[in-house]
Amino acid sequence: MPQRVSNTSSIIPVPGEGATQILLAFDDNRHASALFGQYGQNLALIERKLGVAAEQRGNHVTIEGSRGACEQARRVLDSLYEQIRNGRDLAPGDVEGAVRLAISQGSLFDHESGNLTAKFEELNLRKRPVRARTVAQDAYIRALKRHSLVFGAGPAGTGKTWLAVAYAIMLFERKEVDRIILSRPAVEAGERLGFLPGDLREKVDPYLRPIYDALGDLMDARIVERALQTGEIEIAPLAFMRGRTLSNAVVILDEAQNATSMQMKMFLTRLGENSHMIVTGDPSQVDLPPGQTSGLGEALRLLDGVKGIGVATFSAQDVVRHELVARIVDAYDKASASKRETRS
Repeated sequence: MPQRVSNTSSIIPVPGEGATQILLAFDDNRHASALFGQYGQNLALIERKLGVAAEQRGNHVTIEGSRGACEQARRVLDSLYEQIRNGRDLAPGDVEGAVRLAISQGSLFDHESGNLTAKFEELNLRKRPVRARTVAQDAYIRALKRHSLVFGAGPAGTGKTWLAVAYAIMLFERKEVDRIILSRPAVEAGERLGFLPGDLREKVDPYLRPIYDALGDLMDARIVERALQTGEIEIAPLAFMRGRTLSNAVVILDEAQNATSMQMKMFLTRLGENSHMIVTGDPSQVDLPPGQTSGLGEALRLLDGVKGIGVATFSAQDVVRHELVARIVDAYDKASASKRETRS
């Protein structure tokens, strides 16, 4: 449980069944301002997610709602305030993550405090620590730490690729591996890259942009560029992986739903000594021609229960981008489910 860092905290019963009011005061006005967010946006997010009412006055905040929800809101604010005091900037995703953690822990009044997880799993990188923001992300990081081969399957915006790159960077910075290999099918399963201008890297750069963005976000740009030049970070289109044995490396296959069955088998059998392989993709967004089997879906089915392989499954509830993204994904999922029911 996060350490309580507010100066004062008092609980006041409010007339009405189960209603409670918690008064919090924080000892640093500047930190409190960062905690509440510009125009109180962080408090507004906490209100929406936990179903409480929060009123800010200076470095004080009053939270009103059910006893359990108020306690969850207090834990969220305390943990975020501690993060600010430790010199870490607060991003909207951090607020979302703290809220999700509080929800996953439930109410302290319903559980023994010793049984609660103190925090989500964290990856320690030189540039900044990366912490899971959802229960699914937490399970994903745990699987990455435990298994040599991990599948991350789910909709866009759930952090599958970003966390995979973060984990690869952590192992690379610790010198537990010699290199990072990034692979992704081109737009078409046949990977007809010849018509594109430029050398191999320039041909595949557009398809690997999300991975480059993650590298730039989690590593110093000069280190990334130097590692690309020396081959310590390698861009390898999926079609070019055949015949290789990948040792002492973290190998990431992104957008794996667009790999064919044969390509997926070829890729998975590249795993060499002291290597880690991470396969990410969204089974609901397959761009393969009609009649082609998605290698990701088939692999998840065939390798289900195989010892030594980790699988993390994400849903629309795990989307960590803008709130609307989760609603969009959910709407499309409902439409797909309705079509399946109609066909059956």
